[in-house]
Amino acid sequence: MSRPGDVLGGTHYRRSGAGPPVVLIHGVGADLEMWEPVVARLAADHDVLRYDMQGHGASAKPPGPYHLADFVEQLRSLVDALELPPFVLTGFSMGGLVAQAFALAEPARVGRLVLLNTVFDRSPQERAAVEARVRDVLNGGHAASIDAALDRWFTPTFHASRPDVVNAVRQRMESNDLRAYAAAYQLFASADRELAARLGGMQAPTTVVTGSDDQRSTAAMATAMAQRLPRGCCLIIPGQRHMTPLEAPGLIAEVIAGRTWPRSS
Repeated sequence: MSRPGDVLGGTHYRRSGAGPPVVLIHGVGADLEMWEPVVARLAADHDVLRYDMQGHGASAKPPGPYHLADFVEQLRSLVDALELPPFVLTGFSMGGLVAQAFALAEPARVGRLVLLNTVFDRSPQERAAVEARVRDVLNGGHAASIDAALDRWFTPTFHASRPDVVNAVRQRMESNDLRAYAAAYQLFASADRELAARLGGMQAPTTVVTGSDDQRSTAAMATAMAQRLPRGCCLIIPGQRHMTPLEAPGLIAEVIAGRTWPRSS
């Protein structure tokens, strides 16, 4: 059963179910609603907490620039206020960067880490592409780029079979506060470099997941990240692109719950 959303210290959040705690962090430009299909599969036996990151959804939108430490503090304040015991922490895309930073800062709070479609140590060419996207947002080209993003994120089959889900993501992207979105995207464009050098100190067992056809959070990135982590393992989902929580929610829920075990790196 899903409890109504609430706000603590400027953070909009929602809790569902009961049992061992799980925390879910969405990606840049999204909000907590993206987790609905996964939560529907987890809440029967987990206490699932999801929230809108700073600058997103119904959470506070302070002026930029944004820093990883801001997002770590947001999550720390939320789980402190809710007196949450150690939890499984799952981050999608930019949320995966926040999840890594939190797990490094608060190792005793994270029992296990799941990183979904998360970038890692971008190449110069990959970094140039995301920096061009930041410039597009800052120069007013956000709306024109949404269709191309949706094509990258979803498989053609899902586009055809679930236009309602694709259109909901489109509407979320179109309704974003552009100043806050740009500030978050600038962080997303650079934070993987900051984190890559620190992953050798990660204590939490970590599962790294992406789609074989994800063009930005690539299978090569996921494999390299799992190899860098002291307790990392990797799952590449055949035929999937970026939006695995929406296209493969059953499998993602199984991974988060620890019922599917990918290979060790």
